[in-house]
Amino acid sequence: MNADKRRQIFKRLAEAIPEPTTELNYSTPFELLVAVVLSAQATDKSVNKATAKLFPVANTPQALLELGEEGLKAYVKTIGLFNSKAKNIIELSRLLLERHGGEVPNTREALEALPGVGRKTANVILNTAFGQHTIAVDTHIFRVSNRTGIAPGKNVLEVEKKLGRHVPKEFKKDAHHLLICMGATLASPASRVAKVA
Repeated sequence: MNADKRRQIFKRLAEAIPEPTTELNYSTPFELLVAVVLSAQATDKSVNKATAKLFPVANTPQALLELGEEGLKAYVKTIGLFNSKAKNIIELSRLLLERHGGEVPNTREALEALPGVGRKTANVILNTAFGQHTIAVDTHIFRVSNRTGIAPGKNVLEVEKKLGRHVPKEFKKDAHHLLICMGATLASPASRVAKVA
């Protein structure tokens, strides 16, 4: 895979997907943070269903603290690992109020210091909420990157770093969502991506 081929792949993806974005429903950085924490090992559809009921009731750190862990569980119990996710969301709400005035921070270090927020979640928030050119690599993007040869690597961090080096600058902001949308629409990424290239 060379630079020209990567550019052609991303150019065609951008033409096919003119407005790549997350499928999670949110209206503030905090809502996005909660939704992304809930989305670990769950579908965006299941998260959207839960947050459609949760956010009208509690969509700020203070409101979630007042709702409490048990109250939050009632809204997210249909999502896998809801007990630990509810605990993390209540604790990150408390820390946001204590350390950041209730605002979602826009640095990786501050985000990763919050319960339930790892590198991938931090990258999603930095990219989607704050427009930074980070690329969140989940299992799906890891597979697509390896199968297509865009950025092969042995683990997600290696793939993330290679994508950071190799994705053309003009596509870097949207690369995460382009790769997600690409894989979601391809029945067989290994065989059909060749047609894009």
